[in-house]
Amino acid sequence: MTIKPDLNAVIPETLGAVHFVGIGGSGMSGIARLFLGAGHRVTGSDVRDSDNIQALRELGAEIAIGHDAANVGDADAVVVTGALWQDNPEYRLALDTGLPVLHRSQALAWLIGGQRLVSVAGAHGKTTSTGMIVTGLRGLGTDPNFVNGGVIAEYGLSAAAGADPLFVVEADESDGSFLLYDTSVALITNVDPDHLDHYGSLEAFEDAFVAFADNARELVVISSDDAGAQRVTAKLAHGNVVTFGEAEDATVRVHGIETDGPVAFAVDYAGETYRTRLQVPGRHNAIDAAGAFAVLVGLGHDPAASLEAISSFSGTGRRFELHGVVRGVSVYDDYAHHPTEVAAALSAARTVVGEGRIIAVHQPHLYSRTRLFAKEFAEVLEQYADETVVLDVYGAREDPEPGVTGALVSDRFEHPEHVAFIADWQAAADHTAVIAREGDFVITLGCGDVYRIVPQLLGALERES
Repeated sequence: MTIKPDLNAVIPETLGAVHFVGIGGSGMSGIARLFLGAGHRVTGSDVRDSDNIQALRELGAEIAIGHDAANVGDADAVVVTGALWQDNPEYRLALDTGLPVLHRSQALAWLIGGQRLVSVAGAHGKTTSTGMIVTGLRGLGTDPNFVNGGVIAEYGLSAAAGADPLFVVEADESDGSFLLYDTSVALITNVDPDHLDHYGSLEAFEDAFVAFADNARELVVISSDDAGAQRVTAKLAHGNVVTFGEAEDATVRVHGIETDGPVAFAVDYAGETYRTRLQVPGRHNAIDAAGAFAVLVGLGHDPAASLEAISSFSGTGRRFELHGVVRGVSVYDDYAHHPTEVAAALSAARTVVGEGRIIAVHQPHLYSRTRLFAKEFAEVLEQYADETVVLDVYGAREDPEPGVTGALVSDRFEHPEHVAFIADWQAAADHTAVIAREGDFVITLGCGDVYRIVPQLLGALERES
């Protein structure tokens, strides 16, 4: 079993030297960066080296590759991520010796302390929305602290300490840890069913969002369009709720969306209309920008200046990120791992691919999600991609389930001639290179390690040429 956060655990008043188990992940590395900035001695470990680890080492962190109890050394506290298994030797040593063990969300909550906090939650769009808020705040002349789930392109960072007493964080609802934060402003991008393996039911999943929103001390910003968000809004007791989206009655209403290239749109707010064009494509980015806009004006910033500041946002890592072009074929990577996210990523690609085709390379994430959503994944892949290559399941925190492979998705295509289930990555890359032609987009999809196939795809395209 993996490690779940104990929402009732008492967090120590002081933390000295801190050891991060699984320090290389985007969230963990960001939190470790902030601890280093706050003057703590930071050590850590992970299964493989990475750019995140190299950057932390340059800042002074001591990091071992491979998990071993000896890595804990003389740490005063151990920080873990939910991706770890409970038999991890460093985690077991901490438990056996009585060292404080904090889930990463508890470590971040301790670091934030009593500062004003903007927490961004939702099944999709959290990383982009957090990036937009941070970009907007910086463009408005403020200097927030932030921790995001992906690198913000403008800054090349997923986290940074700021001079102002304001934190912006991507809050993780997957394991309930977003309930740990003392949130001032809560942004809920959507409440699309996900993580039911943790919550057990749709009702429990939505009730967690109700608690998250009602606990916000100042303001709740929530989607007007998403069905789950609508049900959550109807249950809220909060006195200051702002909605955003395309609904006629939205407090911040988006309209006039133009998707021919970088998305352009108008926002109606408080009797005025504001217009902008972003630097990123996709209808979903216009909606996310409206949520970020609602947060900024809720924090007291001028509406026109807020939207202008958001418009400079140029994306985040692993969100429609271009990695190379070989013989006219562009290879992108995207974090999309839920049917709704896959549809959004591929429809955005469709607006800029021109006469080219879209070839999706999909890595299913989690055995439970693959089993529950195989039909939905097949439907959106078949609808939005011209050709699809399905890899095998990235199990992450789950044990394999008999009969659950990537074939569950490919077997549900109505037109099997447009899909191939290929478990071997090199064979998948070679097949993709054979079917790709000039002008096409190849897009890897998934929140596992599918991005690691990108060099193989580029190499196969070069050989095929």
